[in-house]
Amino acid sequence: MLRTILFGLIAAAAEILGGTLIILRKEWPKRIQEYLIALSSGFLLALVFFELIPESLELLGSIASLYIVIGFGVIHFFEHTIVGHLHFGEETHQEVMVSRVASISAFSGLLIHAFFDGLSISAGMQFNFMIGLLMFIAILLHKFPEGLTIASVMLASNVSRKNAFIASVGIGVSTMLGILTVFLLANVDQNAVGFAFAFSAGAATYVGASDLIPEINRSENRIAPLIVFGGMVLFYLSSRLLEVIIY
Repeated sequence: MLRTILFGLIAAAAEILGGTLIILRKEWPKRIQEYLIALSSGFLLALVFFELIPESLELLGSIASLYIVIGFGVIHFFEHTIVGHLHFGEETHQEVMVSRVASISAFSGLLIHAFFDGLSISAGMQFNFMIGLLMFIAILLHKFPEGLTIASVMLASNVSRKNAFIASVGIGVSTMLGILTVFLLANVDQNAVGFAFAFSAGAATYVGASDLIPEINRSENRIAPLIVFGGMVLFYLSSRLLEVIIY
């Protein structure tokens, strides 16, 4: 048990380290901001299409599509009906901005994903230590960029650096909760997990496609769109490695 917790702490620390590197610098150049947002958007969208949607469909069946649409619609409603869509204005002298609701949605999606990462590490190590260790390595590959992602999105929504750091810590804590849950529960309700995945898929799709990608498309920097694909490739490679290890 202590060994499993240690590996969980390492994974959580990688997440926090990614967020810390983003917030330590007092001010990031516009181009670097764009690259970070581009990487974040690619990473989030890959998470949706490679993990959240397939998992929700497997757990819930076709009804998962309804919850995906609900997740998408709820974020759209709150951004454009309740609080409106915010962008950096002249008073802030910055160029990249996403709405506060979008940042919270991205945080929620990554929070759930991190929880099940921890669950996978813990379950794998209880079944077979070597398999669990390989799963840990595969998951660790995207823990650092997850930390980069959430801190970048939080700063782009104009939250304080303290809160951006807290967000990265929160996702690290979620990983640890996943680790510990395996020791506390015999099983997790399939429908509840499926609903969480489906709703998060819809919410994260909106954040990636409606908030983050348009910011990149408005830029005159032609490298940033390539970084979007880099974020997708990064998530794809780490998730495929995990799949090979499991099967």
